[in-house]
Amino acid sequence: MVKTPRLVLALLGALLISGCAVRSVHVAQLKDQPARFYNKSVTVNGVVTRSWGVPLVPFQFYSVDDGTGQITVIGHSGRVPSTGTRVNVRGRVQEVAAFGGQSIGLHLDEENRKIKY
Repeated sequence: MVKTPRLVLALLGALLISGCAVRSVHVAQLKDQPARFYNKSVTVNGVVTRSWGVPLVPFQFYSVDDGTGQITVIGHSGRVPSTGTRVNVRGRVQEVAAFGGQSIGLHLDEENRKIKY
């Protein structure tokens, strides 16, 4: 009988730890240390400064400014957010290429987006 509470505690601990894997970061951190964040899920909070979307194309592009810098997001969740919209974006940090230690085309591949009102 004592093992059941321990199992429950272990499962709750595992859920808590897995939930902490996604962290909120500033765009400046991503740009300063792209290798540290590459292929990891992060959350960025900011304002949409530019957005592009084409009907019937399964992805959209938009830029988010968090006050420390801007990053492009490749979205997959339907409509592209309008310029001026406050968003909370979780995405995987990706880059097109790296040359001489410099990241080229650093962006977030959107996993989740929440509009802030």
